[in-house]
Amino acid sequence: MTDRDATTVVGMSVARGEKPFVEPLRLGERLREVRRTRKLTLEDVSRRTGVARSTLSKIENDLVSPSFVVVQKLMIGLELDMPQLLKSPRNTPRNAGRRDLTRRGQGEQHPTPTYEHELLSAQLTQKLMTPFKTIVRARSINAFPDWVRHGGEEFLLVLEGSILLYSEFYEPLQLDAGDSLYFDSDMGHAKVSISDADAIVLSVCAPGELT
Repeated sequence: MTDRDATTVVGMSVARGEKPFVEPLRLGERLREVRRTRKLTLEDVSRRTGVARSTLSKIENDLVSPSFVVVQKLMIGLELDMPQLLKSPRNTPRNAGRRDLTRRGQGEQHPTPTYEHELLSAQLTQKLMTPFKTIVRARSINAFPDWVRHGGEEFLLVLEGSILLYSEFYEPLQLDAGDSLYFDSDMGHAKVSISDADAIVLSVCAPGELT
């Protein structure tokens, strides 16, 4: 991947032939935090992800917004899931009496090949929970190159349709509209729609340790 693989537009990048990707909130800061926590250099991350070192540097310094393809390479190479990319930096001070309204359909959109995530309450930083609504586009477990996993716990509620929830320690579980599940999200898992229309799921993720 070189700098010429994506064309920068105001607030986003567009790889040739692709629809624009909406950048996750403060992704550069989050990428730097993950890299330093794991004691990785930019060159280490470049080897793991296939993204050019110069591109990674520009992302971390908010000089370029990554295309959808680049975000996918970061997620796979660094073994991150979408909630980890959306998690707010830890050192931002929290305030009392906060609230954040998200009108219907006005959350931050974050599409992937298998899911279409809509991040809710995106303006709040230092949240103890990350809520998001997901349209489950995947129709087969084979659509996932590996298990989805992220530290902490997750609550999901099926709003519309039906899904099969695959997990590495249990048999596939069917969940229909109105059904909910609470599980440890560092256990590998993946959701697949089995209803005629793509299922819609509300998920709330929380880190393993709340401080």
